Amino acid sequence: MMKKNYNRDQFKRIFSFFAAVLLVGLYAAGFAWVWYESYSDAILLPFYRRGNWVMILIYVVLVLLFAKSFGGLKIGYLKRTDMFYSQTLSIFCVNVVTYFQISVVNRDFSAAVPMILLTIADLAVLILWIVLTNRLCFRLYPPRKLVVIYGDRNAAELVLKMSRRVDKYMICESVSANAPPEEIQEAIARYEGIILCEVSGKLRNDLIKYCFAQNVRAYIAPKISDIILRGAEEIRLFDTPLLLCRNYGLTFEQRLGKRIFDLVFAVVFLVLLSPLMLLSAIAIKLDDGGPVLFKQKRLTYHGKEFYVYKFRSMVVNAEKAGPQLAKENDSRITRVGRILRKCRLDELPQLINILRGDMSVVGPRPERPELAEEYEKTMPEFEFRLQVKAGLTGYAQVTGLYDTLPYDKLKMDLMYIENYSIFLDLRIILMTLKTALFPGETNEEANAHDAQELLYQEEQMQEQEQEKGDHS
Repeated sequence: MMKKNYNRDQFKRIFSFFAAVLLVGLYAAGFAWVWYESYSDAILLPFYRRGNWVMILIYVVLVLLFAKSFGGLKIGYLKRTDMFYSQTLSIFCVNVVTYFQISVVNRDFSAAVPMILLTIADLAVLILWIVLTNRLCFRLYPPRKLVVIYGDRNAAELVLKMSRRVDKYMICESVSANAPPEEIQEAIARYEGIILCEVSGKLRNDLIKYCFAQNVRAYIAPKISDIILRGAEEIRLFDTPLLLCRNYGLTFEQRLGKRIFDLVFAVVFLVLLSPLMLLSAIAIKLDDGGPVLFKQKRLTYHGKEFYVYKFRSMVVNAEKAGPQLAKENDSRITRVGRILRKCRLDELPQLINILRGDMSVVGPRPERPELAEEYEKTMPEFEFRLQVKAGLTGYAQVTGLYDTLPYDKLKMDLMYIENYSIFLDLRIILMTLKTALFPGETNEEANAHDAQELLYQEEQMQEQEQEKGDHS
């Protein structure tokens, strides 16, 4: 089992690498053709051979950077639709940046039509690449057969989410954590990986080490303490390894750099988005005549209270019956508000909060004091997320779904704080652009999409079985 799993993983990485190289190569070839045919001789001071090569190399670097940011090259990891969304946004950004780069080199605005045609050609290549690589990946690497080791009924939530990805996981058996160790090990030996759900600390440690020794994959739902350990600092002062866990949030240098970035970001985008904000305000006013802005008390750094500003997306006095969370199909949401929420435009006035220093561009979602108090009754660790300022966007917002559980969002917020870097902020901002243009789905909608994926995979499996029968 060990050698088989190792070989499978190695060959899958090789397959993914060459599939990504093929796509990037096709993008580069398309740009090279457009560059030589439409731009290289048209600029004021044409390049020699090496200058042209540098332009193509810069294009490849941009493709890799944006693809990495949006995660569009994760073959066998993302769904087909997610891969298409990620790569579409990536190639659009690359071609826009490249067009302005060419214009700077030319010292004048160059013809845009060749880059537009290149983008259309890139999308056609992308669709073909996604279809072929997914079919081939599924044929070469069918879903992994997994066994669930459970210790609590809460495990059902994680199992349900993983079982949606029928292209990656096939959950074949479940074994209680209270079963004898020999029985658990025998079950592990029959499959390619395990899922550990709500298992006690000692058993979990034993099973992780056993799977590590046998080269068996182990999928583990992390606890809060696990996330804190991931952000711990290594101490090398002694011959015994130590991990130092703090609860300081960001360092002074990180807070200073983050504040400077916030100010620049807020000023630039308030200017750029002012026409869109004006149109949104007019649409809200024309819709029902009510106030344009909505303010509400929220929590930020160290539990400080402040008023967050948003475009009003609900009817006036929407909470006259008391505070309550908005739902996906909430009847209180107005017609204009539904559009604003779908594209995240209702959040734009929070740029004012960022200028004032109440919020940051990236950080945990600003929560209401009443709801935070309720959450802390069942999740005392909820206050840990207040070690940084609340954010306009955040890791939990771009990674989670609309109805992701608060406990899972808390884990994502802590993962952001414990692994903070300015590059992570930039990546989250780019992912926010993707979320705004291609809005996320709820768990209910995900189930419907995954049912379509299941039908697709069943068709693939039937074709494989038919081919085997023909060969025999």
